Amino acid sequence: MRKFLLMSCVAATALLANGAAFANDGLIALSKDPKQWALPTGDYANRRYSELSQITSENVKTLVPVWSFSTGVLRGHEGAPLVIGNVMYLSTPFPNIVYALDLNNDGKILWKYEPKQDPNVIPVMCCDTVTRGVAYADGKIFLYQADTTLVALNAATGAHIWSTKNGDPAKGETGTSAPQVVKDKVLVGISGGEFGVRGSLTAYDIKTGKKVWRGYSMGPDSDTLIDPEKTTHLGKPVGKDSGINTWQGDQWKIGGGTTWGWYSYDPDLNLVYYGSGNPSTWNPKQRPGDNRWSMAIWARDADTGVAKWIYQMTPHDEWDYDGINEMILVGQEARKVLVHFDRNGFGYTLDRVSGELLVAEKFDPAVNWATKVDMDKNSKTYGRPLVVPAFSTEHNGEDVNSQGIMPAALGVKDQQPAAYSPLTGLFYIPANHVAMDYEPFRVSYTAGQPYIGATLSMYPPKGDSHMGNFTAWDAKTGKIVWQNKEQFSVWAGAVATAGNVVFYGTLEGYLKAVNATTGEELYKFKTPSGIIGNVITYEHAGKQFVAVLSGVGGWAGIGLAAGLTNPTAGLGAVGGYSSLANYTALGGQLTVFALPEQ
Repeated sequence: MRKFLLMSCVAATALLANGAAFANDGLIALSKDPKQWALPTGDYANRRYSELSQITSENVKTLVPVWSFSTGVLRGHEGAPLVIGNVMYLSTPFPNIVYALDLNNDGKILWKYEPKQDPNVIPVMCCDTVTRGVAYADGKIFLYQADTTLVALNAATGAHIWSTKNGDPAKGETGTSAPQVVKDKVLVGISGGEFGVRGSLTAYDIKTGKKVWRGYSMGPDSDTLIDPEKTTHLGKPVGKDSGINTWQGDQWKIGGGTTWGWYSYDPDLNLVYYGSGNPSTWNPKQRPGDNRWSMAIWARDADTGVAKWIYQMTPHDEWDYDGINEMILVGQEARKVLVHFDRNGFGYTLDRVSGELLVAEKFDPAVNWATKVDMDKNSKTYGRPLVVPAFSTEHNGEDVNSQGIMPAALGVKDQQPAAYSPLTGLFYIPANHVAMDYEPFRVSYTAGQPYIGATLSMYPPKGDSHMGNFTAWDAKTGKIVWQNKEQFSVWAGAVATAGNVVFYGTLEGYLKAVNATTGEELYKFKTPSGIIGNVITYEHAGKQFVAVLSGVGGWAGIGLAAGLTNPTAGLGAVGGYSSLANYTALGGQLTVFALPEQ
């Protein structure tokens, strides 16, 4: 068995060599091999595109499930497996079990790692006990546990190599994001914006687990790793202590801006891109000012963590429009750009070298909280959304119950990653179509206790019955090309392929395949539980496979996952998704699909 385990990793380790660039060079090579799925984001650009083309828009209708695997854990299964050589690696919700499965033997368990964690971490996990996957590099699997412990495991045996603590659950700090390896470092964020946690991105040495750098979302320049003269926002230097001077007093110390999303990397520019989340508290009256640098896109130097540029999408957020969604790196004519679909309902295109804002348009026409983003560079409000007063959640300095706000706090898109196809030039967005009522109230901060300060109700926008869309988007023009309606939010990540097919999952549990050009639905199969995981595709023994985790949960499915019934529980999601229980139940399963044997 040991000989087999080592041989199964040969395809990966043979690509790697000693030195500082060791893991990065190997991961770049692996991510360019469509047979593998080597990064949580598919590739460093977060395109979630595969060159595999055995499965096409003509034959996908014949797809069949060929094997499956029960994780043994209920609650929400976000994220996706990795495929390295002949081995698939996946992790579960709390207690964050890691499995290595033998692809030569329909998923036989090669090894299993089950960490011992204090279950008291569960109550301080905002929106279910999710994790978004593991990372691979240097012959190691990196697991980021719910209790913020980052663990390095031997990829061949599952043996523990090192571990380090990134936060303190007693203060509300938790770990839900997938790690990302860049060069000789593994990057992790922090969750807990609903507990007043101050967001940060931290880099650890992949060989030793030693902390190399940490950049906070707010605080003095020494904490945020901002150069006041060189770090820019919309082309202008941010100035001294920009992470403090739009906060009242010491509010920045409990300011939110957590970093639990996805991390992209441009090897040529040596820049890491990611988003920061909502400011704390959810009651905007209690934190006057722009609350920088919550709700922002960051570009940081991978070696030092120093910020090159920042763009704040939703200054003084009043709606919990977290900015953590993925940054997709593509070429647009001769320009390097970054495309981001934000919770606030705007699809952004920026020059990823300079941070220049190029496009900002609504990717759901029902968005009503702002009329537009001001694109006039000579305007005092350049780059800012123009808020509609009726949908503000504070009126004349008073807390009010604002009704019919679109989108709801879970956004037009949450963490579920979009895909990009270079064949069509389109982006494929798993989306929510949900409105809300939002009533703030005064709240006091206590470490480790919820620091929310708002009551929410969620429902479909006026005149609509559906709560989700799957949207094809042209980022050059900021236009919807086609859009498919779904009964519930599309909370699963998409993948596009060279076979002109895009795959995604639904909250009812369907794996769906659509034509990448037209959006025509070509195939669907109902898995045992709702899908909030991200679809992947890989090749093994000359055959293309599609795999997805099902297991309903996450914010949209928190009512089912945690057994909640109060309509305003789960930050408003329980009432909005109450009928989901009529379509699916809890589960935890991997399902793998392929074309039938000829």
